[in-house]
Amino acid sequence: MLDLKGYGWLLWEGVQLTVMVSVVSMAGAVIVGLLAALAKLGRSRLRSAIVEAYTTVVRGVPELVLLLLVYYGVPTLVQDVAASLGYDFVVAINPFAAGIATITFIYGAFACEVFRGAYLNVPAGQHEAAAVLGLNRMAALRLVILPQVFRYALPGLGNVWMVLVKATALISIIQLPELMRNADVAARATRMPFTFFFAACLVYLTITLASMWAQARAEGWAGRGVVGGRL
Repeated sequence: MLDLKGYGWLLWEGVQLTVMVSVVSMAGAVIVGLLAALAKLGRSRLRSAIVEAYTTVVRGVPELVLLLLVYYGVPTLVQDVAASLGYDFVVAINPFAAGIATITFIYGAFACEVFRGAYLNVPAGQHEAAAVLGLNRMAALRLVILPQVFRYALPGLGNVWMVLVKATALISIIQLPELMRNADVAARATRMPFTFFFAACLVYLTITLASMWAQARAEGWAGRGVVGGRL
């Protein structure tokens, strides 16, 4: 990392935190998205309605608003309710946990739609073949359907990941020292905003290019045995 007036280390620390938040949030979003998609595709109308409401809220409310609601709104609400019941205490949410929870919640909804579309793309004959083999519903899902769902979902999940990485810049608003927060601190200290914000742009671009390369490799690996090697 370049010295950048002695602030290169600060950017490097921000990059590490950004990558950590991105990876943990993406893992959570995949889990939440898969469970939500299965619930939405299931036979329970109640679960399907809950997931539909969840995805509608995420699509309709700006990400920044949700982040501020989780970090500032929830603790205040809990404190006010407790005060009305005669209890007096302070609720503080760790910004790292709040950032990951909010990003996971938001992008879990987008991953849900990716998985739902991928599930619907699995040929009906695959379900029938699993039934002919004597597999019960859970075994068929685990051994036959889900591997194909992930193959169809890879392009969409790759796009979710790239948008998620850029969305981590929003958590600077809750004072979490990720890349944009540290770039802003360095820019103010040195009065070199162009230098540090441009450096942040280059870092995000590097992560995106590396992600595109990794996604292409993953899609090629998942497409083995498919005609032409394509999904």
